[in-house]
Formats: sequence, C-alpha cells, structure tokens
Amino acid sequence: MKFVAFERAKQGTGASRRLRISGKTPGIVYGGDTQPQLIEIDHNALWHALKKEAFHSSVLEMELGGNVSKVLLRDVQYHPFRQLVQHIDFQRVDAKTRMTLKVPLHFKGEEESEAVKIDLNLVNHVTTELELNCLPTDLPEFIEVDLSGLKKNGTVTLKDIKLPKGVKWVSHGKVNPVLASAVSPAAEEVDAPAEGAADAAAAAAPAGKGGKAAPAAKTPAAKTPAKK
Repeated sequence: MKFVAFERAKQGTGASRRLRISGKTPGIVYGGDTQPQLIEIDHNALWHALKKEAFHSSVLEMELGGNVSKVLLRDVQYHPFRQLVQHIDFQRVDAKTRMTLKVPLHFKGEEESEAVKIDLNLVNHVTTELELNCLPTDLPEFIEVDLSGLKKNGTVTLKDIKLPKGVKWVSHGKVNPVLASAVSPAAEEVDAPAEGAADAAAAAAPAGKGGKAAPAAKTPAAKTPAKK
C-alpha cells in the first residue's frame, strides 16, 4: 500500500492541536541511518487506510518530498471517544535487516470439516494473529489456516500449518499454541416432566372424611376485651 505524507516543521502540543483542527494528523518516521522526521498526513485518507488490514501488517510505501521509502506502521493513538487519529508512528525498513511484526490469521474450510458438518461442533478461533520475524521482502500479508481437516472436539495448532519460507514465529516461551478448536454445543436444558406432580402434592396433604382433603384450619379471631 502507498500513502502520501508531508514534512512537518513545527512540533509541540499547540502546533499539533492546530494541525488536527485543519484536518491533518501529526506523525513521525524513525529508524534506519537517518534522523527521525516529523510528518503530517491528511486525516480522512489516513482514517480510511487504517480500516484496511494490510495497512497494519505489511510493508508500506510512503511518499515524502518526492521520494518513496519503505516503512512499517508501529503505533497509532486514537482519541478516547471521537473518530480522530491523534498521532501516528512509522518505522523505516531496511531491506537487509530482519524485522518483527504481528500478522493476522485467515481461517478457511471450517464449514467443510467433519467437526462442523457431521458432529455439529462450534469452531473457536483461539489465536487471531502471530508475531513473525523475517526480512521485509518475506513478510506475508496474512497467514492462512485450513480447518477442513478438523475432527470432533479437535484442535489446530501452530505445528499443523506451514509458515512461508524465511519466516520464523516469535514464541515468547510458548511451545505450540492452539490456533483453533472444535467444541460440542452446550446441551439444551430439558424441563423435568410435570406429570404426577399434582398427585404427589395431593398425597402429601392429610385426607378428611370421604377421601376429601381436609380444609385448612381457620385462625380464631382475636377477642375484644370487655369494657369495665
């Protein structure tokens, strides 16, 4: 993906506030052999770009001052309740340096799996992204996970998929995380049959003459004290 940025001369809280009022978003580009560069981006164009998955997980082309450079999105700061991007950070990409980035998982084939078609299992996407380490040219936009072989109450783990060539998973101490799992649907609650309940209640009450249940005893009314 490609986007256009412009050099930003002023910095500080006041300058950034005025920039946002004018419809621009302040940002910065850092990394590589050059100094950090203050930039500004059209807010509407940036807002729509941020809605695209590829903008977050792929190497971007940034046009700045007539030059195009490779960058990665590293941080976005949103307003607490307004639809406003307050600040954005990019990192320059070196083609010969490995980088680490989170890449989304795309699941497919679960409707064709035995777990869903035959056993009516529900499929949970346990992991939605993986942190990968690779060269910029090897970075995938997403990782596809095929669930068509999922069995009843089964799981699909990282070892069940194949990462692209040159791409390594950053484990953070985990051995083989579960990516998706099939679980049986919760059993429907069935109301207990009410047949015989009325008879049991009647049998519990003491029987009167003629087999009829004795009427409830009446509470005697309180006597009014006699006047002296």
